[in-house]
Amino acid sequence: MIRKGLRPAFRVGLDLPGSDEEYRRVFPFRRSWIALGVILVMDAVFLFPAITTFKQAYAHWSGYDSLFDLVAALFLSAWLLGWSLVPLVLTLVLVLMLFGREVMRIRPGVVELMLGVPGIGLVASFDVTKMRNLRFEQPVPKSGRSWRGPHLLFDYGANDYALGSNMSPEDAASMRTDIQMASGKLVRRGEASAEELAEQWEPPVLEKVSAVSEVEALAPVQPLSLASPSTLALIAANLVPLAGTVFLGWRLSDVMVLYWAESAIVGFYNVCKMAVIGKWAVLAAGPFFMGHFGGFMAIHFLFIYTLFVQGVGNSDGGGDLSEVSALFMSLWPALLALFVSHGLSFFTNFMGKKEYLHKTISKQMSEPYTRIIFMHLVLIFGGGLSLVLGEPAPVILGVIVLKIIFDVRAHLKEHGEKKDKGSKESPR
Repeated sequence: MIRKGLRPAFRVGLDLPGSDEEYRRVFPFRRSWIALGVILVMDAVFLFPAITTFKQAYAHWSGYDSLFDLVAALFLSAWLLGWSLVPLVLTLVLVLMLFGREVMRIRPGVVELMLGVPGIGLVASFDVTKMRNLRFEQPVPKSGRSWRGPHLLFDYGANDYALGSNMSPEDAASMRTDIQMASGKLVRRGEASAEELAEQWEPPVLEKVSAVSEVEALAPVQPLSLASPSTLALIAANLVPLAGTVFLGWRLSDVMVLYWAESAIVGFYNVCKMAVIGKWAVLAAGPFFMGHFGGFMAIHFLFIYTLFVQGVGNSDGGGDLSEVSALFMSLWPALLALFVSHGLSFFTNFMGKKEYLHKTISKQMSEPYTRIIFMHLVLIFGGGLSLVLGEPAPVILGVIVLKIIFDVRAHLKEHGEKKDKGSKESPR
């Protein structure tokens, strides 16, 4: 369906008693018990693993005493966060199908249609003078509106809208009269005017991009250089582990844990970017991202700890948490530097230079993985070489320098050129 031209005003509203002069009619949803049964079974199928995982996660959180137990609790919690969105949506659909209804309110010049449950719903307000061709409709079987049964249909701009369910032709004729009498306006017949067909609708929220004026679209973008503040901050933050290796004797394990923590920082700022792009949509997309990203990070840390911190041939019963805590505490200057560096890039480039223009929340959700996976492949290759050679300082320094070069190149490429609308962006 084409989404352009005149559109109703949408809002979330309460179904409160109106004035005596206001016309109000309730249409319960036409229910398909077969569809309800199918969704109920699907909900149970998805809900059972969620309940089982919740019990397992709760048990781990109640009595963890090692790193492996903590990672298991974190992984299960992240998995549950992402998975539980499916049964939550299915449960909401079930509630809507069982108790859902359509409420029509009419006041002079305005028709409001509310879809929801008793007390609350999504309201669409229509200007009666712009409504056209109010007619009785018998839907095609198995079409998108077949669940309504016979109903009323009207045109508004370039789109049509349905009203009511299980109507007889006599009910439909009576409803047409009620709408015109209660609103005080006649619903006209004929085609839409050019003005009513102008302008394209905004895309769905998960694919919504920020509006860009012609001036902004054509404005030249000043490319970043090595002297740009965010680039200098990035280099400075990456020099901290270099200084730690040279002057403080940091080992390969320290460097690996530090760069794992940097991936967590990237994930944090990515959620912030998703919130800027999608506004309220982040309430749904954010938990899903944190679920799969958190699970990835938990398993990734266990891999790094086992291979580079504890050592393949060693076993201390699963990892002492006090030692892990001490490891992170010793790295706090570098962690702070990386957090500030990524924060500076977020505020000066993403926000200050309006890089969120033309970006979608769905694409932003996947952006961190390209950078993180490629960076850690490089680090693990260098780390493996360091383990084979006995962790000589030059190899560790080489890994750090290689990481700095990769970071700077990716940073300059991402922020140095104007992106076309809908183009794929590099993560940072």
